[in-house]
Amino acid sequence: MVLCVTEITSWGVLYYAFPVLAPSIAADTGWSISTITAAFSTGLVVSAAVGIPAGRWLDRSGPWPVMTVGSVLGVPAVVGIARATTLPWFFAAWTLAGVSMAAVLYQPAFAALTRWWGPRRVTALTWLTLLAGLASTIFAPLTAALVERLDWRDTYLVLAGILAVITIPAHLFGLRGPWPRPESVAETAHDPGAVARSRHFVLLVAAVGLGAFTAFAVVVNQVPLLIERGLSTSAAAWALGLGGVGQVLGRLGYAGLVATTGVRTRSVLVLAGTALATGLLAVLPGPPALLVAAAMLAGAARGLFTLLQATAITDRWGTAHYGRLGGLLSAPAMLATALAPWAGAALAEVLGGYPAVFVVLALVAVVAAVLIAGSVPRTAADRRS
Repeated sequence: MVLCVTEITSWGVLYYAFPVLAPSIAADTGWSISTITAAFSTGLVVSAAVGIPAGRWLDRSGPWPVMTVGSVLGVPAVVGIARATTLPWFFAAWTLAGVSMAAVLYQPAFAALTRWWGPRRVTALTWLTLLAGLASTIFAPLTAALVERLDWRDTYLVLAGILAVITIPAHLFGLRGPWPRPESVAETAHDPGAVARSRHFVLLVAAVGLGAFTAFAVVVNQVPLLIERGLSTSAAAWALGLGGVGQVLGRLGYAGLVATTGVRTRSVLVLAGTALATGLLAVLPGPPALLVAAAMLAGAARGLFTLLQATAITDRWGTAHYGRLGGLLSAPAMLATALAPWAGAALAEVLGGYPAVFVVLALVAVVAAVLIAGSVPRTAADRRS
């Protein structure tokens, strides 16, 4: 429960508040939206890089020191964003926010639950992602309500206070449980350096990175695609929201998928499903109900993909070096997340519209499905966990 609350808060303040406040920041400062977004993306890139040493620290010491330090750093980062009067200051604050994100968002929480919950980790990860999925539902309207009454700077100051009051004591006092040893001697026998250099791991990193790029590019470019298909802005926004419902349903179904499929089969199925849903959005001209159904299917695939990424290391190499290997795995995925908003808009200009962008994204997901088929070591190929 501690991690559910802190993930909602951390995602809400450090991630989901930004798209709500970006127009107000641009209007007040005169900085362009693209420049402001570049600062936010810089934070995500820093998070990807810092996540690797943070994962090693977590493997040794558990989540308590990592996530406590991360939540402490998050507060001055958000205050710095609020007080920034120059672009270098704004970029520096987002850089510090990126360090905080590496220590408090999904990856360290996934590592903690994977080790603490052992064989029941899929249940724990499912509930965490289900509840943390409420971050945008809670913090986007909260941020919008605050900025209507305050300016964007004071809104970020209020959010910094929320981050401090909730996450610092929760991480400081709520994550002090003993850090278990890995489940088996066989898991500790894996040399994490050798695993990271192996063909299977390289293929997994490439597949997850491409899958993340597709999933997030679909989210951020779905509204303009549906508007091109003739939906109103309001209807397109509703379709995106219903995609969130599909995401919840996908996550609820992941445990059943784990129980009935092997590692390779479910990995390919999830990314193939992502390709299918993206392809449907690319080629369906309507009617609106069918487009909404495709959006919900894309949301379900995205929900499944989140848990596939969370369990990918454990399914193949166990829990012993989850933090270190997970940091290496998530770094390209975080970079893909940072590039997705810009790449979708740029491709639309080059290709002449968003339907063609979604064709490209579907092909990227197909490549990811092919790559992930080769990412499973022989000893894990038929494992159900």
